[in-house]
Amino acid sequence: MRFQSLPQFEPAAQRLIRKTRILRLYSPIWPTTTCFVLFFTIAVSLAAPAVHSQTKHARKHPQKLSRPIRLDARVTYRRNPASGELEIASPGGIGAVGERDQPSGTRAIRVVTQVVPVTCSAVGSDGTPLRDLTLKDFRVYDDGIERPIVVFGAHAAAPASIALVIDASPSVLRDSQEMKNAASALIEGLAPADELAIVDFSAHTYLQTGFTSVRELLRRAIARVDVRQILGDTGGSNIYEAVYLTARKLFPGRAGRKAIVLLTDGEDSGLGLTLDPASASPHPWNSENRLTFDDLTRALASHDIQIFAVSTENRPRVMTRDWLAAHRGKSLLTLDSLKLGIPAYTLYLAELVRRSGGDLYFLREADTLAETFRRIAARVGTEYSLGISPLLGANSAAPRPGWHQLRVEVIGRGDVSVVHRAAYYVQATQ
Repeated sequence: MRFQSLPQFEPAAQRLIRKTRILRLYSPIWPTTTCFVLFFTIAVSLAAPAVHSQTKHARKHPQKLSRPIRLDARVTYRRNPASGELEIASPGGIGAVGERDQPSGTRAIRVVTQVVPVTCSAVGSDGTPLRDLTLKDFRVYDDGIERPIVVFGAHAAAPASIALVIDASPSVLRDSQEMKNAASALIEGLAPADELAIVDFSAHTYLQTGFTSVRELLRRAIARVDVRQILGDTGGSNIYEAVYLTARKLFPGRAGRKAIVLLTDGEDSGLGLTLDPASASPHPWNSENRLTFDDLTRALASHDIQIFAVSTENRPRVMTRDWLAAHRGKSLLTLDSLKLGIPAYTLYLAELVRRSGGDLYFLREADTLAETFRRIAARVGTEYSLGISPLLGANSAAPRPGWHQLRVEVIGRGDVSVVHRAAYYVQATQ
């Protein structure tokens, strides 16, 4: 046995090993208990001082924050002519941030599953989240067909993965310091095992730190969100591309509850969105290699990522919480919306939230932005993770490509409102 990396413990360890050899030499039977005691003594002798030394070293040398990674660097989009799906084409490959490029705190997880995850929250008639529900309380319907729930997790069963995506464009300059100050409320409100990633954007998208539960690392990442002043990135506000790249590059392979907290005014300058619903989709008359709003919602659906959007604008008068709840089951992107006087950019934020099963908040309504972030953390902390298989239940078959409508109910518990994503998406194969 060698102790090459621990020279300060060699004398004591060697004395213990020498005594062990003597006992083995003179004892006709080598008792298991003696062996255990001796090796336990060695472990305690080595581990206790080593742990103290490592802790002391960690205090002197805190984890280093990696340099920001520009997520849209050298990225181009390619629409598959056979399936119509948008793909990310870049020298680094398609999909998640490569292991070589991962910043401090990013942990790659690879999971292969045939289960459709459905994250949901249940609220009683008095507005209180229900925390004591079990598997037998839920029913999940896929295009109207009940599917057996094959995976169930209560809110405390697994840590959540949350990406905080912060608008750093000139249009939100007046709120930028409050945004940064309030982000700590989100950090403190999450469970200790929950992991957070920090992304900010203007014309380009920057990953400040990947998923980590190290709070000090997260605070330092948030503190440098004004890095735009250094990089000179002040042209445009590509909100939806930032969310798309975050979903496609950070979340693949991550299990459990997943969410993006988006802090923005909603005025995107990249997708050319208007109140005409056709502006959200790829143009049918040509196969443009460009990102669209529908591509974004497909990416979110494929990873079961909820969006919690905090708008720095005022809430439109008609867009009350009751109005949003009444429209939860149908698209907000209709020509009828033209008559309601809702700005197009706010309507698209609301539609993004509706499709993902998240929530929409308005900064001017809350006493502080920090209080809004605490509410988001509380919502995430009371959610349930369900999983269904399209191959089980009545009329089971390989799911068809395209959107599948989801409905989740809680039975036998009175008037319960269940919030979840509206649908899941099955990609077409070539």
